[in-house]
Amino acid sequence: MRPRLLSAYARINCFLLCSSLAVTVVVCGCSEKASGTVTQKKTISPPVPVVVANAEARDVPVELRNVGNVEAFATVTIRSQITGQITKIHFREGQEVKAGDLLFTIDPRPSEGALKQAEADLKRDQAQLVSVKLEFERVKKLFDSSIASRDDYDKAEATFHALEATIMADDAAVSRARLQVEFTSIRSPIDGRTGNLMVKEGNIVKAPDDSLVTINQVHPIYITFSVPEQELPAIRQRIKEGPLIVEGEVPGEGNARPRGELAFIDNAVDTTTGRIKLKAVFANTNDVLWPGQFLQTKLILRTLNHATVVPDQAIQSSQTGDFVFVVKADSTVAKRSVAVGLSRSGMTVLESGVQAGETVVTDGQLRLKEGSPVTNHAASAAQSAQAEVPKTP
Repeated sequence: MRPRLLSAYARINCFLLCSSLAVTVVVCGCSEKASGTVTQKKTISPPVPVVVANAEARDVPVELRNVGNVEAFATVTIRSQITGQITKIHFREGQEVKAGDLLFTIDPRPSEGALKQAEADLKRDQAQLVSVKLEFERVKKLFDSSIASRDDYDKAEATFHALEATIMADDAAVSRARLQVEFTSIRSPIDGRTGNLMVKEGNIVKAPDDSLVTINQVHPIYITFSVPEQELPAIRQRIKEGPLIVEGEVPGEGNARPRGELAFIDNAVDTTTGRIKLKAVFANTNDVLWPGQFLQTKLILRTLNHATVVPDQAIQSSQTGDFVFVVKADSTVAKRSVAVGLSRSGMTVLESGVQAGETVVTDGQLRLKEGSPVTNHAASAAQSAQAEVPKTP
């Protein structure tokens, strides 16, 4: 009987021991799971290094860019109005000349001789007129006294009036001869710059076929360009409100950006290109613009005052539209949908979504999502570089 009781006690103790071990294992497992959960909640992702920039308020011009061609304000080809020999050239090729400056002298002797001949003919006929007039007056008195016949009177009157007409023709011949003498001195009709000389001293020029030189007026000067026809209504509307500014970008001149005013709109659209020709006038006081030159033009239609602009790199695109990441005060980012306007010189106008003064991310957007913590990578790099610079003792 006693061994059976001991066996029963042994079995009970073994059961209690196994139960205790099982509870211990479960409790330990639960403790480990609970400990793992707490550890997971306490894990925080590190800040994403990004480059940022501030949204700015700027006055942004709305402009049309086109290739233009510089054109002289006026071009005159100098030709001789008389045939003769060039005896003197009074300028150098490429020289600036003023209106009225003497350019060429053609041998004046033939013209001066013709003038003297015409003046001599005039004096001769004037002397004859005195005699014929006296004769006419005498015959008239005799006719009034019924002494001279009607036929004598008519002949004297006709001779007198014919000689008057001859003197008028002589006056015209003298004026024409004087004009021929004036034509021996060829003067500039405009202010401008002379081009290549086509004849030299000693050459015989034939009027009016031979060209002597071409003068281009370059102060002021035109820039001619064309714009798409759909821009014409806006241009016509703006030109009623005030002058439209045109700016040129001259190749090889660095920061030289001459400014002028729109002066001409063509009266028809080119049907082959769908563009319309415009001209702007420039003072060109520093001779930056040269006839025949090609350059980039900007027609400024209007100015967006205090527009919000951000760097182009800040704009991101998705299936739902354009957006930017805005850095909040707690150094986390918010995804903002934006309405994008025009882009100029690396900056884009935002019509909505961002206010001036807010900070936007310009680099590192691939690792960002709504609420991601960020750090300014550019500022951190600058601080590290400054720390590495050895201090002067």
